[in-house]
Amino acid sequence: MLLTEGSISKKIIKFALPVFWGNLFQQLYHIVDSLILGNFVGKEALAAVSASGPVIFLLVGLFGGIFVGAGVVISKLYGAGDEKKVSLAVHTSVLFGIICGVVMLVLGSFLSPYILVWIHTPDDVMDLSLIYFKIFFQGIIFIVLYNTLSGIFQAVGDSRHPLYYLMVSSVLNVVLDLLFVVSFNWGIAGAAIATVISQAVSVILALIRLLRVDDVYRLQIKKLKIDPLLLKQILYLGIPSGIQNSVIALANVFVQASINVFDTVAIAGAGASSRIEGFVFIPITSFVLAMTTFIGQNLGAREFDRAKKGAKFGIITVVILAELIGILNFLLAPKLIALFNQDPGVIAVGTQKARIVAFFYCFLACSHCIAAILRGAGKPIVPMMVMLLCWCVIRVSYIKIITHYIFEINVVFWAYPITWCLSTIIFIIYYRKSDWVHNFQNSKYLA
Repeated sequence: MLLTEGSISKKIIKFALPVFWGNLFQQLYHIVDSLILGNFVGKEALAAVSASGPVIFLLVGLFGGIFVGAGVVISKLYGAGDEKKVSLAVHTSVLFGIICGVVMLVLGSFLSPYILVWIHTPDDVMDLSLIYFKIFFQGIIFIVLYNTLSGIFQAVGDSRHPLYYLMVSSVLNVVLDLLFVVSFNWGIAGAAIATVISQAVSVILALIRLLRVDDVYRLQIKKLKIDPLLLKQILYLGIPSGIQNSVIALANVFVQASINVFDTVAIAGAGASSRIEGFVFIPITSFVLAMTTFIGQNLGAREFDRAKKGAKFGIITVVILAELIGILNFLLAPKLIALFNQDPGVIAVGTQKARIVAFFYCFLACSHCIAAILRGAGKPIVPMMVMLLCWCVIRVSYIKIITHYIFEINVVFWAYPITWCLSTIIFIIYYRKSDWVHNFQNSKYLA
């Protein structure tokens, strides 16, 4: 679907809705694992998944961000109608994704025990965390490949097929979780195995579609090769996004390490709240993904005024939507946390975290939306630097300094809204003052 013509709001919403449902089903991977483990295995299993989560996102985020760059390159070329280069970019992205998946498998399998020790994982959940970690990384190549293939579909305006594949794999994940964890009593290992199998199925379905599609972005195995110039463009756009994702995840690893020094109840409560945040924030992330593709296609087609109008619509929409979501999360927090575990301590900690951050979702949404607009415009270094400063350096420094004097978990939770507000202020100033619209023309890497 071309996003360079027709009603701006309708095209963005039409593209974002399948992305929304796709993200919804993707979050089910994590939600179902936590729900089943928390209720059928215990709070230790829930804490084990929560403790290892930020580290998984740290490693996945690096390569996931790189393939944001691939999506921007493909969307720009597709919007400009350059069929030959679209094909070259697709085959370069897929082969590079395979290589990255293998690298992540090796690194994740080898570094798992060392990382869990480094983030102060409590002894009573260490063995469970390590089991989940190692099995998860055996299937990490499927996550990388799915993100690569899904990014290709979304870059050309097809957000429906990734949704279909996620629906199938998410339902399969639920069935396998119940079978492996509840019926077979495999515990946390069963949840990890179910996730790997489900992700493999989504990759197979996406590959079948990409191999058969009758369009310029069709995948042909014999054409798999790395085009140096296009890979350079992908890395120019993708590495800053990957670093951005990684520093955010790295900061969250430090935050998780600060939470881990309290107790298992605190880890489980904070982890349950984070799962809910990831779930309820799906409408925002869907709009954010839509904005990157919309901006990339329209700037590639030199529709500058349309790109600016779309950016304004996106920012206003996500800010309003985020605040409505925050209000609902504030009101429903205790009941939502209780779905994961009935322990009163777990519910109390999870509710405390949710109610501290809920009314600041508008700032988080605004930061993500402007960052997505800038990435779509070929300016990935700016969001990388802003988030490195605010969400990593300042966040970690705040936690280290304040908790030295006030050893309370709510102090850790306040690190999120404080740094969201700071990043939003910087992003708005840059967005209003810079000429991000003409970056594709001005950049020697993207011309």
